[in-house]
Amino acid sequence: MVQSLWDEERASQLRSGLDELVFRSNLIGADRRVCNWGGGNTSSKMAVKDFRGRDVEVMYVKGSGSDLATMGAGNFTGLRMDDIRPLFDRSEMSDEDMVAYLANCMTNAKHPRASIETLLHAFLPFKHVDHTHPDAIISLCCADNGRACAEEIFGERFVWVPYVRPGFTLSKMIAEGVFANPKAELVLMEKHGLVTWGETSEECYAKTIAIINEAESYIEARVQEAKLFGGIKHKPLAPDVRRRIAAQVMPTVRGSVSDAKRMILTFDDDNDTLQYVGGTDSAELSQVGAACPDHLVHTKVVPLFVDWTPDAADVEGLKTKLKEGIAAYKEQYKAYFERNKHDGDVMFEAAPRVILIPGVGMINTGKSWAMAKVSGALYHRAIAVIRGASALGQFVSLSENESYNVEYWPLELYKLTLAPPEAEFSRKVAFITGGAGGIGSETARRLAAEGAHVVLADLNQDGAEAVAAQINEKYGENRATAVKMDVTQEEAVIAAYEVTALTYGGLDILVNNAGLATSSPFAETSLKEWNLNMNVLGTGYFLVAREGFKLMKEQGVGGSMVFIASKNSIYAGKNASAYSSAKALEAHLARCIAAEGGEFGIRVNTVLPDAILQGSAIWNSSWRNERAAAYGIEPDQLEEYYRKRTTLLVNIFPKDIAEGIAFFASSRSEKTTGCMLTIDGGVPAAFTR
Repeated sequence: MVQSLWDEERASQLRSGLDELVFRSNLIGADRRVCNWGGGNTSSKMAVKDFRGRDVEVMYVKGSGSDLATMGAGNFTGLRMDDIRPLFDRSEMSDEDMVAYLANCMTNAKHPRASIETLLHAFLPFKHVDHTHPDAIISLCCADNGRACAEEIFGERFVWVPYVRPGFTLSKMIAEGVFANPKAELVLMEKHGLVTWGETSEECYAKTIAIINEAESYIEARVQEAKLFGGIKHKPLAPDVRRRIAAQVMPTVRGSVSDAKRMILTFDDDNDTLQYVGGTDSAELSQVGAACPDHLVHTKVVPLFVDWTPDAADVEGLKTKLKEGIAAYKEQYKAYFERNKHDGDVMFEAAPRVILIPGVGMINTGKSWAMAKVSGALYHRAIAVIRGASALGQFVSLSENESYNVEYWPLELYKLTLAPPEAEFSRKVAFITGGAGGIGSETARRLAAEGAHVVLADLNQDGAEAVAAQINEKYGENRATAVKMDVTQEEAVIAAYEVTALTYGGLDILVNNAGLATSSPFAETSLKEWNLNMNVLGTGYFLVAREGFKLMKEQGVGGSMVFIASKNSIYAGKNASAYSSAKALEAHLARCIAAEGGEFGIRVNTVLPDAILQGSAIWNSSWRNERAAAYGIEPDQLEEYYRKRTTLLVNIFPKDIAEGIAFFASSRSEKTTGCMLTIDGGVPAAFTR
């Protein structure tokens, strides 16, 4: 049952009617069983002083493109009721005319555009109105016998409105239905949602919760768990098995769904998802259509349901079915678009947003991790609705044309224009070794600032997690993730890439950066020291690059590798034969991979830094003392020594190397591979010959 979240102590401290509206809206949005992400709208009518000091009745309503759970006062739009009320006398009004008219009713031109459903709130003669999309209510509204069930639950207290796309006509139908029924306490909108009201914010919220719970109690009394979704056809695979399978197939999926633009993927194997994908009737139920307009905007009309019998030994068979299924889905979507398009419509990406795999779970796609999660969250709501509607009768949905007209509705498309433009590394996944260090952390921040999702791999897990937390706080949930990894351990490298695939779907940018350094005269260089350098800087770079190469090949959409070598890759560093030799190995390994990667669109380039002391674990170790001794100076004189030996008389910092990495990873170098870029301030001894 949905619980009331109303807190009287907090509510009593609110200063204004608008504050109360924000409070109520956030409570409604906090429970996604009550209202979908980005969906629903709330309003309050109140007296405010206008610019001349007169009392004017103003309705504050949710602005377009915001989410009830997180919106604040600035996300609401104020409109003068005296200007809106005359619209009720009109017989019809186009969407374009409605939007233009409402713009003239705004109390502040800087407010966001009013909700598509503003008139729904304005035409109802109540101070406070909630429009929500609760699972239980949509289950009623998407059951073929939903109206009859509603009569059993609510008697004469409800108004039933047949499906009409939001706008003037629907708003007037709702108001006329309420005026015609003095006993009305709620409106049920077929295949859409719920409208409730009250004289106070608290009363309005309480009514919303109470109505939902009446419907939920009725539905749950009729649910037969053993018969849900036709009963069990496929049981879930073991948790570790299904997650391993997901990690193996997600790069295949990502390559198949990434056409003109790449997609970020998420994986979901919650209990309700597993029950649904394992149902006998689920393949058929999933193709009925979207449960309500708010769902299909982010999930498309239907998901891709993969016809696969769960078998841990048949991962290659699943990959084949996924490729074939995604290709067929795209063709079906293109045909759907052609059948329903209007002049000027531009088709969205044709690939599925929701992919259902029996025994494994759900894969979601989106332009970012956050948007892929939204698609998944909304399909969870769809599963709940299908569960409820099927318990009552037969699940029904919008017609194909109704669905298309929502998906390509100009007023819905307007919300997309509110999103910030995509940056250079939007939709890209970067894997950075040595992610906790100076160069690694600065590179992660640099790429994330331009839209990348980043994986920080490091032996220093605490340090990597701290960097990831900083990035997430600044750019949003899960834009960065940390993983503990020893580059010399093959199993650890493979496991880290599995985490990457499971978290984001694949890989676009590899920054091979983990390192160490030692210094000894050649005659005093021990086998242990030699092997240490070769293991970390040679074998480590090989393992990380090899597994990254495999993943990029599996995706089939190319990628960029950037090796962080050293000035010593081409310069014989004094008392550093082991380190310099390993760095030379790195630079040549990068060229070898570049030669093989070209046919797959995989570019490999190398940055050659020198003397990056800031934030470096290497330079804070014995390496600083060893290099100072090699030059006959004190350790605290190193920065100035290195500055003076450059032709530009500068020190080099991690941000300088991050800039070079960003260049090689970006579209600005899309025709460059096998290249070395020296960023050392100009050390003549290291000039390439």
